Amino acid sequence: MLKTAGAAVPVFKLYGETAAWPTPDLLHCESIAERSRLHDWEIKPHRHGDLVQLLYVRSGEAELQVEGQTCRVEQPALQVVPALSVHGFRFSRDIQGQVLTLALPLAEQLGNAFDVRLLQRAACYSLGEAKAYVGRLFDSIDEEYCRQAPGRELMLQALLSQLLVWIGRRALQQAQADASQPDRGREHLQGFAHLLETHFRQHLPIEHYAGALGISAAHLNALCRRLAGQSALQMINQRLLLEAKRCLVYTAMTVNQVSDSLGFSEPAYFSRFFKRGTGQSPKAFRVQR
Repeated sequence: MLKTAGAAVPVFKLYGETAAWPTPDLLHCESIAERSRLHDWEIKPHRHGDLVQLLYVRSGEAELQVEGQTCRVEQPALQVVPALSVHGFRFSRDIQGQVLTLALPLAEQLGNAFDVRLLQRAACYSLGEAKAYVGRLFDSIDEEYCRQAPGRELMLQALLSQLLVWIGRRALQQAQADASQPDRGREHLQGFAHLLETHFRQHLPIEHYAGALGISAAHLNALCRRLAGQSALQMINQRLLLEAKRCLVYTAMTVNQVSDSLGFSEPAYFSRFFKRGTGQSPKAFRVQR
């Protein structure tokens, strides 16, 4: 399981690099193996301030974590990684596929031509019967990117537009499938809220809640985002923060006691968690209240 450390999540231009954008294009294309083999096939959690990525898994196995949602991929799939989202990947050594990195101006231009939200939402799409079509698109993008031919920029935008149309149609199919069972989705969300109220102090993984509800972690996250406007992990963290605030305002417990009561392994970790969520340390929050 990929885990973020308590320290601030690094922001990279491209993973492991701090140099300027390596190309005059607003697009960067490389194989998954090209970068991940340099890091023992693991890209640790980080985020990009002004880049959107489309990660295409052609073959091999991958564990893709984006904003607390983990997707284990064993079949061809496409992962959308929005700007500023915390993400990390782990790959098998036989991984095949490409990573398209779009500078934000290009991503916004393409998004505005279709659905502006397409590249603003993390999503992992199984390719299924579309694997040959999407594979050809990525092959064409990679080939065009690597050569300097007349009309190169126009051709790249045309190919990217085709890819975005496919993503848009796939997202619409998924949304329609979710909408076909709205009551069931709300039941799952209510069940999650009930379980969370009982177990939030135990810091259980999302997979535990999803398993208790009889659904996948990806499905639970999708329901939370659609019906509650935030990920399952964000809901867990918000519940912990709410309880922490209550303890700090309405009880005489010390910060260490609050930390223990909420199941944190150490007060320093609790303080970092609280400050990330509120912008204040627990002591500063208590003084101001």
